[in-house]
Amino acid sequence: MLILVTGATGKVGRHFIAGLLDDARFSKARIRALCHNRPYAETDRVEVVRGSIADRDLVARALAGVTHVVHLATCKETPESVMDVTVKGLFWLLEEFRTSATARQFILIGGDAAIGHFHYRHDSPITERAPHQAYPGCYALSKVLEEVMLEQYGLQYGLNACCLRAPWIMEKDDFKYSLSFGDDVFGAPDWKTLVPEPDAKRYARDGTVPLLRDADGRPLKRNFVHVDDLVSAILAAIDSPRAVRQLFNISMDRPVDYGEVAAYLARSRGLASVDIQSQFHSNWMDNSKAKYLLDWRPGYDLEKLIDSAWQYERSENDPRIVWYPG
Repeated sequence: MLILVTGATGKVGRHFIAGLLDDARFSKARIRALCHNRPYAETDRVEVVRGSIADRDLVARALAGVTHVVHLATCKETPESVMDVTVKGLFWLLEEFRTSATARQFILIGGDAAIGHFHYRHDSPITERAPHQAYPGCYALSKVLEEVMLEQYGLQYGLNACCLRAPWIMEKDDFKYSLSFGDDVFGAPDWKTLVPEPDAKRYARDGTVPLLRDADGRPLKRNFVHVDDLVSAILAAIDSPRAVRQLFNISMDRPVDYGEVAAYLARSRGLASVDIQSQFHSNWMDNSKAKYLLDWRPGYDLEKLIDSAWQYERSENDPRIVWYPG
């Protein structure tokens, strides 16, 4: 088993490679890590290929002898490169995969941007049958195009391919900083821009957290997944006959409720909260298909997500770095 991992140096890539190498089920598996901007150390089981998946010749070399592909590489809101990398890159990967004599399985990690996450109203839990709905911007559009392309290649050529659709992926202290009113905020919304500047500075100093409300005035429900749970889902999908040409929602059992977050942080850490009204919509990703077909279960609930983020202590050689805009 030789697994090509694109986006190998990213958050999911590093955790996936470490998880697979530690899993006795894959003791004979080898990794080919495709890296673009950041380095990755080679070992006796990990070889490194450097370059961009937008380069067809590079993709052909990277896929030589490969049995499995775990495709993680993507772009965020970068219009100058998103089509070359996310769309054309996936096209070159699938073209090489479908003609390969050794290829056995292609796993794409998709995102809930493909169904608009909190930008559109959903009147029932979001299953894998929900229609694609890209919100404004190139990133969401690219996630729709990825899923459609993979589905069509499966139909056209009978490929053993599947997509694991993940919402916002958390690790370490990400969730804590996703609630920061400071310049160190992780992701969006950028809370400090939604309140007067003096208030934002005070909230950042005191550790106050936002209680985001949806378009109906209720605490917003938004989907998250911890990287460890996403990795366990990928490992469960590898060589599973029940994953062939399937799409799976990979998320926490319940969406994060900002009201519950505020209440738990007040109770456990004495932190205050402040209401932030929005026009976003609460939604609930249904992960029951992955539970049923892959026998997968997420290990993180709301309290574990919060506690792990607030208890995490970074070392000096592990600074918070945001590698992409958006």
